[in-house]
Amino acid sequence: MKGIPLLDGKIISSLTLFSYMEKKVESSNNSPLGDGGKRLIVIGGGAAGFFCAVNAARMNPGLQVIIVEKTSKLLSKVKVSGGGRCNVTHACYNIADMIKKYPRGGNFLKKAFHHFFTTDTISWFKERGVDLKAEPDGRMFPVSNTSQTIIDCLMIEVNNYGVEILMNKEVKEINKSTDRWKILFANYATMEADFICIASGGHSKSSQFEWLKKLGHTIESPVPSLFTFNMPANTITSLMGVTVENVAVKIGGTKLSETGPLLITHWGMSGPAILKLSAWGARQLATDNYKFTAIVNWLPLYNEQSLKDKLQQVRFEIAAQKISNRNPFALPQRLWEYLLLQSGVNLDMRWADLPSKEQNKLIKNLCAQEFAVNGKTTFKEEFVTAGGVVLSEIDHSTMESNITPDIFFCGEVMDTDGVTGGFNFQNAWTTGFIAAKAIAAKAANTNIAGN
Repeated sequence: MKGIPLLDGKIISSLTLFSYMEKKVESSNNSPLGDGGKRLIVIGGGAAGFFCAVNAARMNPGLQVIIVEKTSKLLSKVKVSGGGRCNVTHACYNIADMIKKYPRGGNFLKKAFHHFFTTDTISWFKERGVDLKAEPDGRMFPVSNTSQTIIDCLMIEVNNYGVEILMNKEVKEINKSTDRWKILFANYATMEADFICIASGGHSKSSQFEWLKKLGHTIESPVPSLFTFNMPANTITSLMGVTVENVAVKIGGTKLSETGPLLITHWGMSGPAILKLSAWGARQLATDNYKFTAIVNWLPLYNEQSLKDKLQQVRFEIAAQKISNRNPFALPQRLWEYLLLQSGVNLDMRWADLPSKEQNKLIKNLCAQEFAVNGKTTFKEEFVTAGGVVLSEIDHSTMESNITPDIFFCGEVMDTDGVTGGFNFQNAWTTGFIAAKAIAAKAANTNIAGN
């Protein structure tokens, strides 16, 4: 792993840095801070937690900031996002347009984005030497094309502002102890803090939120939000690896529909169109136990009537040519031949000889091919959930709990989630920054009042 510079100028590995930080934190543990200093503990070593921690430490140098992470991994979603490139945000600069990309939490984030938006994210990283680039679909990545650039940037901020890290520390309970918060870990160790920011991410089971319920918060039950569609034993899987640049997919019997690229896999369908649809349909599809019909229009610029007119024109213009050899819609060849066979069309048949029955089947399959979906596949490292802490219990301008003062939230632990494309990371940066700013200011004001 790339080295991170320490304040004394030495270069050490991230692993050594984590070990160094753990010893430093363990030695200080619950000891009182000098000069009336305050302690912030951030629960969760992901994007939101790191962003809150480094910004709070930067804005208030007198604030001791500690990240506690329950696993042995830090910034794991940052590392794997976008195929290892890290889809940092999305090139959308209008809040009204941006919030349309969040199936849950859009109104909450509409207010939050006025405090820290896409342009602020781009500027924040640029000021630290990390330039971002936008791809044609709007996704933004570091120019380096590697997520390690983002990880290194955040780790350098950790080092520059003295943020401390403890790993393998699973929080089991948070209680008020006199005028401070007391955190109980799974190994029965404890730590105290003046402020706590909970950035523990989404959970797959309601039971994993019990420690937050004990604080008085309401939890919207979690369900998977971004997942692919399983189509067991369907012949479409023989085309695994085929990508179609633009399709329209809808869920039968609902109003749910999405457009975008589609990837055929060995288990069914994936790609942005499917992932976006899974996000918007997260609760409905969970209710249906992930058994439903997906209807695919491989040619979203056409409906059945307009496609019929187009095929009449094609048959006239290239009547003598084989249907299989002349694909007039620029679909991948393997998919085109598959659709012909599914429609009962002989691959050696000429356009002039196409019977009306087979032509009608082809039109149907091109514009509204039905696939039985039975199950889903989620990816552990990039797992996103719908559900979490109910947003009415959180102040959008500070991310502070409306129920429990000095407890803050950021990231996916709240009932917010976006479609694929950098929107969930923008949620992390925005809410993490807002929480950091509020905590830094509150700690400073508390110190002044206490002196």
